[in-house]
Amino acid sequence: MSIKTRAAILEAPGRIVLGERTLELKEDEVLVKTHLSGVCGSDKTIYRGDIPEKISLPFYIGHEGGGTVVEVGSRVREYRVGDRVMAFNWCNTFADYFKVPVGGLQPVPEGMDMDLASLGEPIACAMYAGMHSGIQLGDTAVVYGMGFAGQIIAQVLKRKGAGKVIGIDVVDGKLELARKLGTDAAINAKREDPVAMVKDLTHGRGVDVVVEAAGTEKAINEGSAMLKQNGIYVFYSWVTTPVTLNIGRWHDDGFEIRTTTLVHHTNEERYVWTPRVLRPVLEGMVDIKPLLSGEFPLSQIKQAFELADRDPSAIKVVVRP
Repeated sequence: MSIKTRAAILEAPGRIVLGERTLELKEDEVLVKTHLSGVCGSDKTIYRGDIPEKISLPFYIGHEGGGTVVEVGSRVREYRVGDRVMAFNWCNTFADYFKVPVGGLQPVPEGMDMDLASLGEPIACAMYAGMHSGIQLGDTAVVYGMGFAGQIIAQVLKRKGAGKVIGIDVVDGKLELARKLGTDAAINAKREDPVAMVKDLTHGRGVDVVVEAAGTEKAINEGSAMLKQNGIYVFYSWVTTPVTLNIGRWHDDGFEIRTTTLVHHTNEERYVWTPRVLRPVLEGMVDIKPLLSGEFPLSQIKQAFELADRDPSAIKVVVRP
């Protein structure tokens, strides 16, 4: 089967156009009618010109998305026409239709709103990070970077019993939202020394858990500096360039290092964990919709990326065909 679809194409850094693409369905692939797609931090990174070696231009961009199955390949047994699915694969979700190998999909949990389900990949990844952060009842934690993932992780840490969650960012609007959603303290790292402030808030001890969700060398090292001896350092960000680390402290103070992005686990492990980590979202225990910063039709894909790239207060921009 083949189908023509509108599709977003990154022609060069900072230049996205909407073109036409013909999708030819292979025997192990699934064709999905897109319900909604989100602009990820990694999409913005590529859009700005920091392009990993495995990607070449022009590039059919987009991987956060979900929708309804409209066709399956001859060897696909896991899904049927009409099933609601979430993408966990680089598959050009900024399109009317996208195709993906069967292993790059996840069933939508029963009863989940399709707008949220279409953001199932970033939600599940952030939920998994918070739930596997090692936080214990009464602990103090820092979330460094209060974007989409950081806002979700901070809520999960509070729900898991953190006595105090400190949010760090450089955008006041994100910090104000974090406070509304339950973060106990907020530090603007552009105006204040976050390490000194965290040490002051913890009486010089440092925090029990640091979650790095900003993706910069500065954030990684400042997060290390504010972590207590034998604390847990949670890596979440996608860092695409080499960084210089104060690695001696990691060794000398016995940090426990965790990498927690669910999408980088095996498909089998992801398949098991995704419904479990989305359950608190279904139960209304974690608030997602305040994190949605703007919605655009697919015809305005250029404007969607401009907002996501240029407005520092934008958290999750979405595109609906």
